[in-house]
Amino acid sequence: MDFTLSEASGDLAALTRRILDGKATHDPHGTGGFDPVAWTALGQAGVLDAALPSALGGGGFGLLEQCAVLTEIGRAVAAVPYLPSITMAASALAEFGSPELVDRWVLPVLRGERVLAVALSGFTASDGRVSGAQPAVAFGAFAHGFLVAVPGEVFLIDAAAPGVTVRPQQTVDHADAGLLELSDVPGVPLGDIGEWLRLRGTVGVCAQQLGVVERALELTAAYAAERKQFDHVIGGFQAVRQRLADAYVDVEAVRLTSLQAAWQLASAAPAAEAVATAKFWAAEAGHRVAHTAVHVHGGVGIDVDHVVHRYFAAAKRLEFELGPATHQLLALGDLLAGRG
Repeated sequence: MDFTLSEASGDLAALTRRILDGKATHDPHGTGGFDPVAWTALGQAGVLDAALPSALGGGGFGLLEQCAVLTEIGRAVAAVPYLPSITMAASALAEFGSPELVDRWVLPVLRGERVLAVALSGFTASDGRVSGAQPAVAFGAFAHGFLVAVPGEVFLIDAAAPGVTVRPQQTVDHADAGLLELSDVPGVPLGDIGEWLRLRGTVGVCAQQLGVVERALELTAAYAAERKQFDHVIGGFQAVRQRLADAYVDVEAVRLTSLQAAWQLASAAPAAEAVATAKFWAAEAGHRVAHTAVHVHGGVGIDVDHVVHRYFAAAKRLEFELGPATHQLLALGDLLAGRG
């Protein structure tokens, strides 16, 4: 495989960075969770539809380009629902939904007017009616619709339908999540695409984590190059240099494994092992880099008003999103045992 980003990926990443540099907001106390100004700006600039099929008016690109956008969202720690709304829900509806569903649900998302969220566990269905609950659904507090997985089926649920209750919840970095509760709610069936959604979502988490840890390391290295102790910059101390070197290796491991997983998934090659490996590194390395950033920054590293806190909190959230490191090791073991 070729690890060089395509021209389209590079252009989308550059455009996303320019938009988020001017639009992303800093909420140190986690009371927000959705930045509608940045979301609308991404829609108006064509970022949201660029990596969807040209039949929908999109740019005709795919998962690799979506991952380039997600990396920039991670670098900016932007509170925008690109991962659940575009990489997962809109992509699924474009692939498996009817033209009517696309017109009603996907096109408003591409304009930055609506939000879709995804819930992959905790639900059952009978005769097309869904019941159950899942806590901490990412961007669930702001979602207009949900893709909900039950064994053997995924349903599209209107957030305004009778029997739907969404209770806002606050996670480590934002108040964007929601406890989704469904009581005998009719849904639109999309097929047995739960694993399809999970794999794409996991790759997206890894791409976003790459942006978070990459930028966190840049900030930490810059701080170590100017902060002085005993009349010497702390970046000259062997212990600090070693922490930064280890963090660099971790960031590159996240980059390598996430790109490999995205490439295999986008190429329709067997990707379950690569995705589990990538998520292991995104979780494990993300944890280490986040703590290195805090430790090297010293006292200011634990100040929630300091910029580095944004990256620490984001890395911790993504560490556990769709499964922590130990979960990925167990999944890898099962995959390898089945293959053997």
